[in-house]
Amino acid sequence: MSLIDKIRKAREVTVEAGGHTFTIRRPTDEEALRMGSEGSDMFAIVRAHTVGWNLKELDLIPGGGPEPVAFSNELFGEWLGDQPEVWQPLGEAILEAYKAHSDKRSTAEKN
Repeated sequence: MSLIDKIRKAREVTVEAGGHTFTIRRPTDEEALRMGSEGSDMFAIVRAHTVGWNLKELDLIPGGGPEPVAFSNELFGEWLGDQPEVWQPLGEAILEAYKAHSDKRSTAEKN
């Protein structure tokens, strides 16, 4: 695993939404700044910061098999478009992960 991968992995957490488990990655400060200046498109935030899942083929298509399906951003985006019940919980988890990071840093700077 490269150092870049390790840095990204350190920003990941697992969350539940819509009866499934997803891995989200906390936005960097730069990404959070861009989100704030460009407006909050929850769908775009979720799509950009979700990096894993535990879905099986049968979760994705009717009549699908029980095999786990590897996460890809393209497949996730296609599936996500018809899953509004996961947009809000995932988006909130992503934003909360950034808030917790920011609060932790602010607390450390005060000490």
